[in-house]
Amino acid sequence: MQARQQDSEDAAASGVRKQRSDDEDRLLIEQVKAGDHEAFDALFQRYFSMVYRQAIRLAGNREEAEEVVQEVFLTTYEKAHTFRGAAAFSTWLYRITANTALSKLRRRKKGEELSLDDFLPSFREDGHHLVRPVVDWSHELEERVASEERQRLIQQALDQLAPVDKAVVVLSELEGLSDREIGSALGLSVSAVKARLHRSRLVLRGKLAASLGYSPS
Repeated sequence: MQARQQDSEDAAASGVRKQRSDDEDRLLIEQVKAGDHEAFDALFQRYFSMVYRQAIRLAGNREEAEEVVQEVFLTTYEKAHTFRGAAAFSTWLYRITANTALSKLRRRKKGEELSLDDFLPSFREDGHHLVRPVVDWSHELEERVASEERQRLIQQALDQLAPVDKAVVVLSELEGLSDREIGSALGLSVSAVKARLHRSRLVLRGKLAASLGYSPS
């Protein structure tokens, strides 16, 4: 009983903090619209780490991530007048960051992308899985692959996803955004987000299975 009450109180406190943060953001962005450079510096200091983290996860390397960060805050300053407050400032900033990073990803060679069909599950006409037995190799990923190498494999697989699919996975799995927030940031419906996330997870799982010597599908 006490634990449930504590959880409820913590959730309420978290909601109050978020509302206060949103209100502060709205005040700062209104000041930026009025030409207040100190307000822009305050937003930069508040969100630099978040934008850089998202940028490096999407871009996959430090050099392009730094370029993304510069473009994001330049765009934020130049387009501050377009912020209407319909969503939280952080969601608006996520959208700018994702779109900026996606523009860079789309300019990369198409040949870098994985072929989805190679890593999606394969089934017979009767609906049964083509590969038997289906092996649960997931525990081996931690047992056989060192942490640094594991992260490299995951990042390599992420980098080979189509740009929008990669963004969906990063925002969901690494940034913790809801399907609705991801849709808002990427201009997708919630159902499209769910479909892309499901498909991308299957592809990533297949890629990792192949790395361990198992059938990818």
